[in-house]
Amino acid sequence: MLIFSFSVLASALQAQPNEAKNSLTAQTIDLKQAIQIALANNTQMKRALLSVRDADQQIRTAWSNVMPDISASANYTRNLEVPVNFLPEIVFDPNGDPDALIPVAFGTDNNWQGGFSVSQTLFSGQAFVGISSSELYRAAQSENLRATSQGIVTQTRITYYQALVAKEQYRLIQTQIERLENNLKDTKKRHEQGFIDDYAVLQLEVQISNLEPQLTSAEFTIEHTLKDLLDIMGLPVQLSLNIKGDLSEFNIYDTETDLDENESLKTIDQLTPLLLNEDSVLAEQAMDLRGDLRILDVQKRLQGKQLDAQRSLYLPNITASYNLQWSAAQAGNPQFFGTEDTRARSQTLMVGVQVPLFQGFSRDAAVQQAKIQIKDTELQMYQAEQTANKEIYSAKQGVREAMQNNDALIKAITQAKRGYERALARYQNGVGSQQEVSDAELQLREAENNYAQMVSGYLTAKAQYDQAIGQVPFVEQDIQEIKENIELN
Repeated sequence: MLIFSFSVLASALQAQPNEAKNSLTAQTIDLKQAIQIALANNTQMKRALLSVRDADQQIRTAWSNVMPDISASANYTRNLEVPVNFLPEIVFDPNGDPDALIPVAFGTDNNWQGGFSVSQTLFSGQAFVGISSSELYRAAQSENLRATSQGIVTQTRITYYQALVAKEQYRLIQTQIERLENNLKDTKKRHEQGFIDDYAVLQLEVQISNLEPQLTSAEFTIEHTLKDLLDIMGLPVQLSLNIKGDLSEFNIYDTETDLDENESLKTIDQLTPLLLNEDSVLAEQAMDLRGDLRILDVQKRLQGKQLDAQRSLYLPNITASYNLQWSAAQAGNPQFFGTEDTRARSQTLMVGVQVPLFQGFSRDAAVQQAKIQIKDTELQMYQAEQTANKEIYSAKQGVREAMQNNDALIKAITQAKRGYERALARYQNGVGSQQEVSDAELQLREAENNYAQMVSGYLTAKAQYDQAIGQVPFVEQDIQEIKENIELN
């Protein structure tokens, strides 16, 4: 099962030493593994699952209110001294003194009592409504599990993309430093040959010195985003972790990728079809698939049951009870439940009807409150639908923006690379300046950074789009396996 297999992977991650920070010893995972570990280990997911299990037990509790209540009892009493009562002497002797009392012993040495009793609810409006309400409560918790899963998957994806952006920023700064260091070597040679003065060397050294703190900051940003990812995955943040993905090589238009680093990114991106021109279809689909919207629908139905429960307070309660009892009394040494001559049996059957006539205004007030809650939920549903439509629109705009900028940014990178190569060649041939090389290098880094930001923006918008329309990867499969897991346990 998904939960078991990825718990094993999570355990492997946790088995690493806490102090391990060397990337060579860090566990490397892709986006699919990160999502499935989060679904198996995230605390919110575990709590949502517990709520579903708790709802199952509430259903059993509700059914117990309409099931028979059967009990058995037995007791034995030994009179160490038989109780004595005083009766007027005249009771035994008509000629006796009316004021005289005679002690008389009542009871026997040994007394047994035992039997069975059964009570059954024949009609109780609240009990029957409670059963259907508990079923709806269980459905609400299942939808909460769905909504939680959709949120966790989306949160994992976005945080993963943020970590990739941080990695790309680090790579770009590192590449820029390498370019400057190579340029510095050539510049020093030209300085030694007397072609340029030492100011050009100093300029490059200053640029490298200014970039080194940026590289350190980028390294800490990577670490911070990876800690966020570990937290979402439900793993200790002390673990060392690497992630797969290269935003600079990710093409948002391609349906497949030849780069192993981006295989998981592309696969998950393609799991949900992208429909940018079918607003009404997407909105209707979201109402059916989004867990947060489905919860409100179930809540409205549940509040309808609560209204029925309040109205049922006007109805009578009908119960039936049956009692079967044995009693025995015996003098002298005890013999279990005596003999046939000293033992008796009795049976009773009773049907009771309780009709509530007047309880002040509490019942009517409760009915009105239930109606108000239904109206309030309807308003929440309307607002949630409006919010869903807005989220769909915003996510689609984010996707459109990335798509419209894609070609221009690819062109900008190509031009910036060509410009840097030309500026460097001009400088090496003595017809250009160091400033031209620095400007061209800065433009190249900016173009590469803009492309990485565009790809990250697209992937983030696509993740938000999937959540907005209710088609989040792995959620339906995860919920089904959780339900199977509940049944097995």
